[in-house]
Amino acid sequence: MIPRTIADAIKSLKQGVSRRLIGEEEHFWQKRYYDFNVRNPRQFVEKLRYIHRNPVKRGLCERPEDWEWSSFRHYATGLEGRVEIESEWVSRKRERAAGKMCPAVELVPHSSQQKA
Repeated sequence: MIPRTIADAIKSLKQGVSRRLIGEEEHFWQKRYYDFNVRNPRQFVEKLRYIHRNPVKRGLCERPEDWEWSSFRHYATGLEGRVEIESEWVSRKRERAAGKMCPAVELVPHSSQQKA
């Protein structure tokens, strides 16, 4: 069978690799786990929310931003954490460091917003 799409090709590749890895075993994934190809932005957000909420659901922390191994803080604020995330913030920072982009502009409060 010739794969019709990239998703089909990836699925076929994963099946072949898992068959080689498990050998004589019956399953590669534990029964309640499965792989899933994310195919659109809605699915990406759904899976990302699940990942970010899981430490809270399991009682490992009180809020997603408290889990140091999470990307939540980065996606919510752009701050770097223990987990390096490739994002627009990271690529802009890299471009600035390489001199390919103008430096970040420091925002100063307008005179009407300054305390008297």
